[in-house]
Amino acid sequence: MRAPLGYSVPMASDHQRIATLTDRTYVEGVYSIVNPQLAQTRTNKPYLKCMIRDASGEISARAWGFEEAQFETVIATGFVMLRGSTQAYQGQVQLIIEQMEAREVSGEDMLQLLPSTTKDIATMFARVAELLRSMAHPAMRALAEQYLSDERLMEDFRRAPAAMSVHHAWIGGLLEHTQQMMELADGMLVLYPALNRDIVLFSIFAHDLGKTVELDWERGFNYTTEGQLIGHVVRGAIWLQIKAAQASRVERLPGETLRILQHILVSHHGLPEHGAAKVPATPEAVFVSMLDNLDAKTQASITAAKREFAGGGEWTDKVWALDTKVYRTDPLV
Repeated sequence: MRAPLGYSVPMASDHQRIATLTDRTYVEGVYSIVNPQLAQTRTNKPYLKCMIRDASGEISARAWGFEEAQFETVIATGFVMLRGSTQAYQGQVQLIIEQMEAREVSGEDMLQLLPSTTKDIATMFARVAELLRSMAHPAMRALAEQYLSDERLMEDFRRAPAAMSVHHAWIGGLLEHTQQMMELADGMLVLYPALNRDIVLFSIFAHDLGKTVELDWERGFNYTTEGQLIGHVVRGAIWLQIKAAQASRVERLPGETLRILQHILVSHHGLPEHGAAKVPATPEAVFVSMLDNLDAKTQASITAAKREFAGGGEWTDKVWALDTKVYRTDPLV
């Protein structure tokens, strides 16, 4: 490996962790490529912009002079072998890619190339199941058991990310996001006794389950064909219809319960321009939608700030999900 003059070079056998990259570092290795997009400079020259990621974090990257004909080949596997160097730009470190090609990786290699939850998956899942089994109405518990007994779905639920890049974008992220929301709700519901606890807890559990088929995490984090054509909101509502029919053999949901649950699933994004099929129109639907937004945006800001890592400037790049840059410094530390 030969680095440009003045750039540090790692040991050839070492994987360079994203979290440790500093300004003017030569980078060579295999990484996950996230959200690749073709763009043009002000002089109409093509380039590729993307995020480069491993288990330790991610970095904004650019490949200048990148031709459109290369695009599909480079992103084919979700992982790339790249060579380039870092540089400071507006207080942040970014990666300028000089060479890049698609690379297949093994399951073992994937562990260091994809971020994973730092929390214990078995413990989180047990807590989700405990909260569901604490619901008061027998028909709601019967419905929950239809999901919990679906081994394939629950295995995917434990492993899936909650998003491609915005929040909880790591292995186990969907479970972590769901458990955090359920814990928040269970603690807050004592302040809102008019809300139905069973409806809220179950809806939180089910609201993003469709992401287990919307997202692919075997080749980096990307949308599946199912995700592109159907999406997790619609898939979740379809699954709910099926699971409720199965649960009715044990205990039928009373009255408009199924319709109310489906409404919460299709409205939890809040607004049509954010992906909601309907605007939340029950107290529980409003509560779940706001709680989802709270957890997603709070985690997005925490992830962007990266307070656990020194350096990088006081401000992040603009976080598009928040429509702002994030001030990183904790003034009391």
